[in-house]
This record gives sequence, structure tokens and C-alpha cells, in this order.
Amino acid sequence: MAVKAEKQTNPLIRLVIEVGPLAVFFIANARADIFFATGAFMVAIIISLSVSLVLERRLPVMPLVTAGVVLVFGGLTLILQDEVFIKLKPTIVNTLFAMSIFVGLGLGRNFVQVVMGAAVKITDEGWKILAVRWGVFFIVLAVLNEIVWRSVSTDAWVNFKVFGVLPLTLIFSFAQVPVLMRYAIEEPEEAKTTLQE
Repeated sequence: MAVKAEKQTNPLIRLVIEVGPLAVFFIANARADIFFATGAFMVAIIISLSVSLVLERRLPVMPLVTAGVVLVFGGLTLILQDEVFIKLKPTIVNTLFAMSIFVGLGLGRNFVQVVMGAAVKITDEGWKILAVRWGVFFIVLAVLNEIVWRSVSTDAWVNFKVFGVLPLTLIFSFAQVPVLMRYAIEEPEEAKTTLQE
């Protein structure tokens, strides 16, 4: 019996979809101000989710949560003309992700595995290590955001979001490769033979 494969988006397109709204936010802030950038960011997030839905026939959980917080706090920023709300967004999103991971682990559910399970095949022990590491990383990002937005200018904070958080996330992700290799589940030879046939 054939198993229907989940539709996979080209990694380059996926990167554009995920990073695109942040790029729009950065460019709009550079050309205008934080309020214009917030509005542009909100529109870009909606477009990004729409493209994901069209290409993959589903809405990824993490971008969906991020979009919800962006729309709520972006809306408050524009309505109240107070940039603090959009600056709090990364703190809240990262804290939510960290709490979800640790509460999930406490309840016997690994949400990192739920999100990444289709692309990565590792043992349960490996998934637990990854979950704890990602949970701690999200807490670090939340604390970093609080320190930065409270101590530098708005433009410097925007630069930190683009040129600080994104590289940190990429470096952290690559640093997990040894875990993926160490706890990888080898595909049985029979399965490989069947796939080749």
C-alpha cells in the first residue's frame, strides 16, 4: 500500500517565506519609522502565511503562533502609537515556545519532535535532548530581547532582530548537527531495497 508523501516546499522558497517578513520589517523601518514598519510587517506576515497555505496545504504551527502575536501586538502598537508593544513581541513569542516545549515534556509530549519529525529521524533520547536545548535557546532569546530593547535605540533593536537573532538561530541550529548524527535512526536495509525497487 502506497503512503502519500507530505508535500515539501523547496528549501529556498521556505527560507524566503520565513525570512521575508523580517526583511520587509527591516527595510520599512530604514525607509520610514517603526510604525510604518510594523504595519508592513503585519501585511508581510499575512502574505507569508497565505503562501504557505497555498504551497503546503497547511499552516505551520510556529509561524502561525508568531503571526498571531505579531498581529495582536502590532495592532496595539499602531492603535496606541506605542512601539513598546512590537518590541515585546519577540519576548512573548520565545517565552511561549519555551513554555510549550517544557510543559510538553512534562506531559510526555515532545513538541519539537511534532514540528520537525517529518524531516528528522532520531531516537527518543535524541528528541529529548533537542527539545531541552531549543527550550533553553528560546529563553535566552527572550532574555536577550528584553535586554536589547530596553538599552538601545529602536533602530538598533531592529538591527539586532535582523543581524543578531537570525545569525544566532542559524548558528544554534547548525550546532545541533552532532546530536542529529549521534542519535540518528538507521533505515533498515529492507526498507532501502524496497524504496529502490
